[in-house]
Amino acid sequence: MRSLDETLDGLAQELDELDVALSDPDVARDPKRLKTLSQRHRRLSGLVGTWRELQAARANVVLADELLAIASGEERAGYEADRARSEEAIGELQSRLEALLVPEDPNAGRAVLVEIRGAEGGEEANLFARDLYDMYTRYAATQGYAVEVLEERASERNGLDEVIFKVTGDDAWTHLEHEGGVHRVQRVPETEAKGRIHTSSATVTVLPEADEVDVALDPNDLKIDVYRSSGPGGQSVNTTDSAVRVTHLPTGIVVSMQDEKSQLQNRAKALVVLRSRLLRRAQEQEDAKLGDLRRSQVGGGGRGEKIRTYNFKENRVTDHRIGLTLYKLDAIMSGQLDDVVDALVADKRARQLAEPSDR
Repeated sequence: MRSLDETLDGLAQELDELDVALSDPDVARDPKRLKTLSQRHRRLSGLVGTWRELQAARANVVLADELLAIASGEERAGYEADRARSEEAIGELQSRLEALLVPEDPNAGRAVLVEIRGAEGGEEANLFARDLYDMYTRYAATQGYAVEVLEERASERNGLDEVIFKVTGDDAWTHLEHEGGVHRVQRVPETEAKGRIHTSSATVTVLPEADEVDVALDPNDLKIDVYRSSGPGGQSVNTTDSAVRVTHLPTGIVVSMQDEKSQLQNRAKALVVLRSRLLRRAQEQEDAKLGDLRRSQVGGGGRGEKIRTYNFKENRVTDHRIGLTLYKLDAIMSGQLDDVVDALVADKRARQLAEPSDR
């Protein structure tokens, strides 16, 4: 088994090779390869740079020890201070290196597509879907993220049958990737006359946004239908065939868009969502090949399992994956998600550091 120093020596050599490759005109003419090599270069630059700083700090400690062996008086005090500073730097650099050695998430830095749908519980589920949408948009505002609604279908009582929106921000994926799954609510619905608590649920799907470089779509693989938009109850809300349904024939994935009055705009939005679903599908297949499904289940948005419960009577939120319970549901629903998000991010990092991985 290679030692950490041997591994980092190899990464330093790879970084030198990437410098050469990125200066190659052929690479500049290949957008997909250029993007891949540039991302790898950015990652290795920080990793190798930190490792070299750590090596220098360790060398300073060795040198200080050698000088202390022959020094005395004020000179000795100076060397002791230098050694102490180097020891402190070593601790900080080791922590930084540990963080950098966490396997890189291929979706880090991407915009995020969030899809919320009412599930079990009838109209109460749709109302809860609306509450979740409000919670995420408020959280996005606190983080300085931009939110763009791609599709929104309201239910009869102003809930949401479905909403799809894009969240853009440098760390949006890191903070939102764990939200995918079944969210359960326990509360007294507005329509409940006897004050009984009902249990309902909504599903949240979180997808990394894919661009044309990531997922190329063959027009021959697409079946595109147009139809008139409809609102709650099925009534027509448009007099032209502006709604678009795109079917990806090889996978059977279907995306429908009707939010815009322009057929071209709805088609463009549908293709954004389709690419993202195809990218996530490809990543999940790769995870399965690598036997790494456990990692993706906690943070990847599996919709088959209940991930969180919101109990309004007790003002309680419980995340079942990490056993986290907070009695501050009112604050969380107002967008103060930091305690939940930070705990999930920390849990993922701890698991990654505990598992051997190819850096």
